[in-house]
Amino acid sequence: MVDLRRLRTLRELADRGTIAATADALHLTPSAVSQQLATLEREVGQPLLEPNGRGVRLTPAAQAILAHADALFSEVERMDATLAALAGGAAGEVRVGSFSTGIRGLVVPAVRRLQEQVPDLRVTIRDVEAPEVFDALALGDLDVGISMEHGAAPGRDDERFARFDLMRDVLDVALPDDHPLAGAAITLADFAGEPWVAPPEGWSCDDVIRVACSAAGFTPSVAHRSGDWTAIMTMVAAGLGVAVVPRLAQDAPPPGVTIRPLVGEPAARHLFVACRRGAEEHPAVGAVVDALREAAQPALATSTTP
Repeated sequence: MVDLRRLRTLRELADRGTIAATADALHLTPSAVSQQLATLEREVGQPLLEPNGRGVRLTPAAQAILAHADALFSEVERMDATLAALAGGAAGEVRVGSFSTGIRGLVVPAVRRLQEQVPDLRVTIRDVEAPEVFDALALGDLDVGISMEHGAAPGRDDERFARFDLMRDVLDVALPDDHPLAGAAITLADFAGEPWVAPPEGWSCDDVIRVACSAAGFTPSVAHRSGDWTAIMTMVAAGLGVAVVPRLAQDAPPPGVTIRPLVGEPAARHLFVACRRGAEEHPAVGAVVDALREAAQPALATSTTP
């Protein structure tokens, strides 16, 4: 019999590449990770790792095991879901992770609805960006995560996660009130030579913005960065640059900012909710996913192509 905890350790090693990174992710020491993998080798009766310079690489036997691992993990999630349904349905705690505007525009309205409809369900919220949100889901530190399509997001064919589309969150341009184009029909290319205010490097929304600007034929010259959309718009109001701001973040623009839609097909964040595959059948997790999808409907109505 293969111990699932040790199998998860092998999965983490395959995803992260080194024993040290695997140990950090699992909150273990490198020696503990090595011991778990050595025990797994004895369980399967074949070597799973081989030296590769200063690191290790997976053997064909390890690759063969991992080909079945995600399906095994999904079946365990489905078993837990079945037991939860037999025990009384949507109750207990569900841990939700999302970026900040998703918390404000989607998670909080969903939690309010759940408090009325499912009083035995408790939702805890964590502000987390991708790719950390997917790491936390895979490790079991979160049950549900909200993210957007970008380079670090898992694909629809990723067997570790179940994904559900939420909404298309359009990005509009934020300009100082006295900007020459504040009252004009505009495209992203109109701002190719301007200083920009953007989210932190590595954030998923920064990735979306860079891709949109690249499609418009330029690389934005970012002068200032902030992880807070209100701070970004405040810098725009002060004349420090221009920005593109998702509509979920436009509920309270500061004085001095003009928000203008883009002509044609605008850039947008494509938002989705994810959980570990199989966990969507859990009554509590399913209730949270459904509530988030319901909360996205009114937001979707105000975030459409101009």
